[in-house]
Amino acid sequence: MMFRGINHINLDPKGRVAIPMRYRDRLQLDCKNQLIATIDPEASCLLIYPLPEWEIIEQKIQALPSFNKATRRIQRLLIGHATELEIDNQGRILLPQSLREYAKLSKTLVLVGQGKKFELWDETTWHKQRDTWLAEENSKGDEIPEALQDLAL
Repeated sequence: MMFRGINHINLDPKGRVAIPMRYRDRLQLDCKNQLIATIDPEASCLLIYPLPEWEIIEQKIQALPSFNKATRRIQRLLIGHATELEIDNQGRILLPQSLREYAKLSKTLVLVGQGKKFELWDETTWHKQRDTWLAEENSKGDEIPEALQDLAL
């Protein structure tokens, strides 16, 4: 399953968000409504994976040498914050307070499809970060990474 697109959703007072309808059937089939949420160590957002996708990532992270300071940091942050979530009968997930605080989530959120996972952003943070990325790209001119130079859009 590939997740794509930007979805504006709301966080209810109990810390729940509704997964958009267009993803629900596929998530039921692919992961029996079992998700993992963790922090993004590089940005103020959450990463949400279907359980089978997370298990692949987790195995790769655990296989990294723990004596390396950078890999130990990633292990601690990603695996340490990983939280099992289940989509309820109304299509909602309950986000733990600690994850909501990390991503500074308020009432209005943006769920961004990123292929095999989602990113969950506070709407204001998302708009600021998106504008920063756009400004960075525009200021760099033609500095496109080599791997993307042959990509036709």
